[in-house]
Amino acid sequence: MRIGVHTRVSFGYDAAVAYARSLGCESLQFFAGNPKTYRVSPIDTPALQQFAAARVAANIQPVAIHTSYLINLASEDAKITVNSLKLLKNDLKAAAVGGIAYVNTHLGSYGTRERAAGFASVVAALQDALDGIAPGVALVMENSAGAGQLCGGTIEELGAFVRAIDHPNLRVCLDTAHTWAAGYAIDTQDGVERFFDLVERELGLDRVVMFHFNDTQIELGGHRDRHWHIGEGRIGIEGFRAIVAHPGVQGKVAILETPGEEEDDRRNIATLRAVLEGAAA
Repeated sequence: MRIGVHTRVSFGYDAAVAYARSLGCESLQFFAGNPKTYRVSPIDTPALQQFAAARVAANIQPVAIHTSYLINLASEDAKITVNSLKLLKNDLKAAAVGGIAYVNTHLGSYGTRERAAGFASVVAALQDALDGIAPGVALVMENSAGAGQLCGGTIEELGAFVRAIDHPNLRVCLDTAHTWAAGYAIDTQDGVERFFDLVERELGLDRVVMFHFNDTQIELGGHRDRHWHIGEGRIGIEGFRAIVAHPGVQGKVAILETPGEEEDDRRNIATLRAVLEGAAA
């Protein structure tokens, strides 16, 4: 697997590459704009092209943009949908300019509307975003913890989106903390095998290009999005060992979104490296 962390770019792209490299990462994820606003950030073509060159030199690729937390493609409020699509399309354009392989997004919440209507809205929005997408860029749907009316809380629903849209550039990211919170027991080898059997059946493992590796202290099926340090939560070392040993994850990207600062990133990377080495032994 190619391991990375979610990295700040507020001090510049060069600093982000240097930070990832100092941790021994082969990948990274970042916000291309403010994740808590609908304001569309202008695309700085020279900076993104320099970023691409720096990543190649450091062997940090592929990498991912994580879209704004405000994106909601299922909303019955047309203004929210329009603003969400603007943000998503802007990140896809930035990815094309910067040689960035993945744009990872949450899908949003159905709110009080009927799920069938919300599902249709998400399909239409994703089809719109995928229209004219650059060949080297994938739009990546992330699974949710399934709280309330959140989209994508089950593998079956993600599979339904894939089948409804049927576009080769539509891919999937599986977040381990969200997976656990949604009720999938991935803390044992048997549980991990059952989970990946379901993924293969509903999505196809080739459709999954990214993982977010996060442990969690939330109870199984608790439907809350709370990340924790690798091996220190309910998924635990045994769960992560089983995940990284599965053939379906080999060669793919795993981004850590664990809490804390640099020393925490270093500890989590070291723990995951040890797990990977143990799984390969």
